[in-house]
Amino acid sequence: MRRTVFLPRLALIAALFSPALQAATASLPPVAAFFNGAEISNVTLSPKGGYVASTMALSDGTQALVIRETADPTKLKVITRNAMDNARVTSLHWINEQRIGFTVKNMQIEFEGNWDEFAVDRDGERRVHLIAGNWGHQQESIGSRFTNRTLTAEYGFFDTAHDGSDDILVEKYVWNHTDRAPDHSRLYRLNTRTQILRSAFEGPQPEAVKDWITDSKDVPRVVSSMVKGRCISYFRNPEDTQWKELNNGVCFTDQRFQPLFFDGANTLFVRANYKNYGALFRYDLKAMKMDDEPIVETPGFDFHGAPEIDRATGKLLGFQLHTDAGTTVWLDPKLKAEQAKIDAALPGTINTVSCAQDCSASPVLLIAAVSDRQPLQYILYNRSSGAMIGLGSTQPNITKAQVGARSFHQYKARDGRSIPVYVTMPAGKPTGPQPAVVLVHGGPQARGSSWEWDSEAAFLSSRGYVVIQPEFRGSTGFGADHFRAGWRQWGLSMQDDLSDAAQWAIQQGWADSQRIALMGASYGGYATLMGLIKEPQLFRCGVEWAGVTDINLMFSSSESDMPEEWLGYGARQLIGDPEKNAEQFRHTSPLLRAAELKQPLLMAHGAQDRRVPPEHARKFADAVKAGNPNVSYLMYNNEGHGWRHSENNIDFWSKVEVFLDKNLKHAD
Repeated sequence: MRRTVFLPRLALIAALFSPALQAATASLPPVAAFFNGAEISNVTLSPKGGYVASTMALSDGTQALVIRETADPTKLKVITRNAMDNARVTSLHWINEQRIGFTVKNMQIEFEGNWDEFAVDRDGERRVHLIAGNWGHQQESIGSRFTNRTLTAEYGFFDTAHDGSDDILVEKYVWNHTDRAPDHSRLYRLNTRTQILRSAFEGPQPEAVKDWITDSKDVPRVVSSMVKGRCISYFRNPEDTQWKELNNGVCFTDQRFQPLFFDGANTLFVRANYKNYGALFRYDLKAMKMDDEPIVETPGFDFHGAPEIDRATGKLLGFQLHTDAGTTVWLDPKLKAEQAKIDAALPGTINTVSCAQDCSASPVLLIAAVSDRQPLQYILYNRSSGAMIGLGSTQPNITKAQVGARSFHQYKARDGRSIPVYVTMPAGKPTGPQPAVVLVHGGPQARGSSWEWDSEAAFLSSRGYVVIQPEFRGSTGFGADHFRAGWRQWGLSMQDDLSDAAQWAIQQGWADSQRIALMGASYGGYATLMGLIKEPQLFRCGVEWAGVTDINLMFSSSESDMPEEWLGYGARQLIGDPEKNAEQFRHTSPLLRAAELKQPLLMAHGAQDRRVPPEHARKFADAVKAGNPNVSYLMYNNEGHGWRHSENNIDFWSKVEVFLDKNLKHAD
């Protein structure tokens, strides 16, 4: 396979940013149009493409699991309906052409867990409860026989078997006596009719295994562990019972490769550094050697993508890639031609095309069409006729005229570093500088945004705000140097990047220098508080939700779900050491400087949050309110780290709208 270089996606659709495409602002869509949850989701083709399954939110507050015939999508079967306040289907997975599996989240228990797993035939018959999310469930047995084969909550769905059988792969999680999160897991194969469970492989396994990679025959072949700050990968041949070390190094620091997937021919593909960016390489397991040159590189971005593999033939068909936006790149000539036809018919959107597992036999392709101003839409493409049939939109009550256009840029930070940034302009054709929001992503070691539809940015743009989303140093996806530049820089250069983004937007003539707000969740909430404290002349007000308020509390809270492995090694590398960096933490912890925050502030947290426990919110709210009368504090009793319930999401963003209107848009 020859090496392929993929340029940024937006270079191919730059015309979408033309101001001429901006229509006059229509009436404002309601908050619920953005935050009431997707009306269609989990859209997936059956293995041979004869059927398409999805979940749909109905007007009566229920969610339906629906299966349609792709030859005639008007022929549909409702498999199950749930009251979304009680339970919600979170994923669908075809087991074979006749049978489908689905995962259900108990919405009345907030923490991550309580996932029920079911399987059912596509006609709605022979439904089996495979895994009980209720931790009180116990398997009843008489001697060596189980009278109730439903697995306990220590199991979870991993993947389907791709061999046409009724089997799926499940993980069994094992806890230590310290952490809330599992210490490791093991893979099993579960028959979805008989509920017979057997190990997916024979023999022992390495310690602390959390990540599994299976080959084209669904055999576990590669595992990854994190042990005392070292990231280790192991592999095994299908006929072996012992694992061999593949890669071993200090996490984040040593140059390593990351195993990603096997293709249909059982070639291992890995991501490794190439010219400072992650690229895709082949790895020869027999020779224990990675190719010298990558087969896919994306200059300016780390390789981030998923393969499209024909499970019937084992052929690698192409990749779903992500640079500044998403794209599908086909190696298969027929699919490449079909993608071109689809793009010609849908010129204003990025059209992610996926094929059924048996791609050559599938009569249809599934299209996910999206743009910066159009929410995700699902479309079936008939391969013989070229006809397109719409299945639905995630947010159908929003029109392009009601939101602003997004674009991707780079700006210079004060030390000269180039920082990627997404900018969403207000809807309509505003003239002159406008009120602006710097919207900070969480993580912080994460990719924050992309050009495609973003509900939060779109909502704010519909209300007349410029939205600035910096990929500040420490973000991932933009090369190793950019990531490392953010190590141990909470409240320091990472924070300066946000202020520099605001100043850059002012210089472009987009942002009103007197009306700039700072907003974000999790790390973004922390950065909001620190930004208000450090730059009171620049940021007029702020909104934080689920935000860290004290760095030391991240290491010491007994309510946190952070594992000891992370706190003892990874966090000390990326955030800092509570002892060695004690003075820095005192300077960069908002709680210890709460008296300095005088601007209007809206805080919101979940009472069930285990990632950033509520004590962060309570302590900071008490401290900041002592000297600041303009603080509003929300606590959602049934939420965790973010908003899972639509009514809370709508309530929160409704309050954000009122808060910004008063303290930013119409402030004196």
